[in-house]
Amino acid sequence: MSDRFPPIRSILFVPGDRSERFEKAVAAGADAICIDLEDAVPRGRRAGARVSAGRFLKEWAEASAGRGGEAGRPRVIVRVNDPGSRAGQRDAATLADCPPPDAFMIPKVTTDAGVWNARAFLGDDVPLIPIVETALGLENASHIAAALPTVAALVFGGFDLSVELGAEPGWEPLLYARSRVVHAAALAQLDAIDMPSRELRDMATVRAEARKARRLGFAGKVAIHPAQIPAIHEVFTPSRDEVRRARRIVEADRAAGGAAVAVKGRMVDRPLVEAARRMLERAGDGGA
Repeated sequence: MSDRFPPIRSILFVPGDRSERFEKAVAAGADAICIDLEDAVPRGRRAGARVSAGRFLKEWAEASAGRGGEAGRPRVIVRVNDPGSRAGQRDAATLADCPPPDAFMIPKVTTDAGVWNARAFLGDDVPLIPIVETALGLENASHIAAALPTVAALVFGGFDLSVELGAEPGWEPLLYARSRVVHAAALAQLDAIDMPSRELRDMATVRAEARKARRLGFAGKVAIHPAQIPAIHEVFTPSRDEVRRARRIVEADRAAGGAAVAVKGRMVDRPLVEAARRMLERAGDGGA
């Protein structure tokens, strides 16, 4: 988990040309919403989507100031087009005079130079969330994650990647790619966010996908429908039992002064203590 950005269990995407859905997305309960100016928007509607996104950012900044940074409000992310493309440059130009979002999500990042280019167009201080969704991006994932201090997380773009690889977008075919993204994020001390599920009705399937992703090391999952949010949060929120066990481990380690100690018949070593601390941080416990 990066100190530069809070933990995010869910990012709910909303098309930038559907401004009537923005407030609904805000109210859906996701940790972050992402106004999408890229794939979700037909090319002929992208100019209007940019204007709608800019208007929302201004209204959001005014409302946030009035609320005094109210807790529980989602982070606002904007997915721009590739900053090296004409569409991406138009995104940057339109949004330049608007209050910045909490982060920009950057698609099709293939090298660390893509991250630098994004900063040049979008500003030095706004956090960036690259999407690893190409074969070359996967090869360079660790360099992308470590490119700049403003990189806040990595998103695994499994659908686009599967097309390029000629693979099915299922769990087994993309397991290696997912592991590479988690590894790259961990090297840079960032969170990795898993690809969305296409399942909109069967939340048991969404939950099962999320469980696999969490066991692999992902910190959260992209959502494409508000109905997916509760299932995602159920999986990526530490349970009371998990928090209780983690607190017990951290307290036992502290009492032992770092010496070897057993908790409930299980030897506690340094990796287990660090995992427990991370669990408590994600649960808002401050690491006990």
